[in-house]
Amino acid sequence: MSRTIKAALLLGLASASLATPALAQGKTLTISWWGFNGEKLEEFVLAPFREQCGCEIQFETGNNGERLNKLQIRNGAGVDVAYFSDSFSQQGIELGLFQQLDRSKLTNLDGLYDLAKDPQGGYGPAYTIGRVGIVYDSAKVTTPITSWNDLWREDLASSLSLPGITTTAGPMVVVKAGEHQGVDAFADADGAFAGIEALKPNVVKNYNTGSEMINLFSTGEVTAAVAQDFTLGQIQAAVPSVVWADLSEGSIATLNTVNIPKGAAEPELAYQFINFILSPEIQQKLAEEGVDAPVVKSVELTPEQASLWTYGADVIAGLQSIDSAKLNAAKGGWVDRWNEIFGM
Repeated sequence: MSRTIKAALLLGLASASLATPALAQGKTLTISWWGFNGEKLEEFVLAPFREQCGCEIQFETGNNGERLNKLQIRNGAGVDVAYFSDSFSQQGIELGLFQQLDRSKLTNLDGLYDLAKDPQGGYGPAYTIGRVGIVYDSAKVTTPITSWNDLWREDLASSLSLPGITTTAGPMVVVKAGEHQGVDAFADADGAFAGIEALKPNVVKNYNTGSEMINLFSTGEVTAAVAQDFTLGQIQAAVPSVVWADLSEGSIATLNTVNIPKGAAEPELAYQFINFILSPEIQQKLAEEGVDAPVVKSVELTPEQASLWTYGADVIAGLQSIDSAKLNAAKGGWVDRWNEIFGM
């Protein structure tokens, strides 16, 4: 840890500890999240937050769908802070599982990019921003990929991996297939799935986890994939020649949000924790350590650090957005059609 960051963290912890109510002692904050990057999150988030709050922390882990289902069964109870990708947090909002937040308790919101401050109408902020785009092995794909339409190129026959339809990125492929066919996938599913059918000869396998996709690159089974950018560093560690495609239409913005469920037992601790992870010091450290892309505008990264992330005002301004509510409404009808095409 750099001296500057360490000093800033210690100063922030010291100041916060003076302001933390004694009632926080002996309380437990329960967090629902993926459990990904656990060791780094323990070192850079959980340990310093425990020191600040004097509380215990426990977890519920699993993928988005599993954890949202548990929260729904419990009618919004059982956890105090819930991490979800934006399409799943939108489902939670529509199901009435989350509280609208008191923004005055989140003093670090002002330092965020506008896209992250209030992405879903009064509910949780985004704590990181990402992209869905295309990655490819530049040593094997000799003509650079520069457009979403390149997914249909003949030279990518039997060499492409797509995210499964139930993943965060899967439904976005349907949207892009619609655009390839010249139709709006939300209005013309037949047209969009004609594009998916036309893409099938290029597809080796659908993947459901980042590790599956990385393994496909490692074994040489695929040379290109539709992917989220948080996987890029791990793919490059396995296959250094893999690059992120610079797409003329832009990559698609994805947000990971953090919410307080309506049945939270410790909502004040939840506010403290959310404000903590949105602090410039924590956001800086997590970006430097390869955990999450920053949403705080003041974070400064080296070109090497920034290469892994959706980072900087210009990059963020160039992202495409897809309406999560419309995507969720359409997704149910798309699953069976996707599975019919890919024999799942």
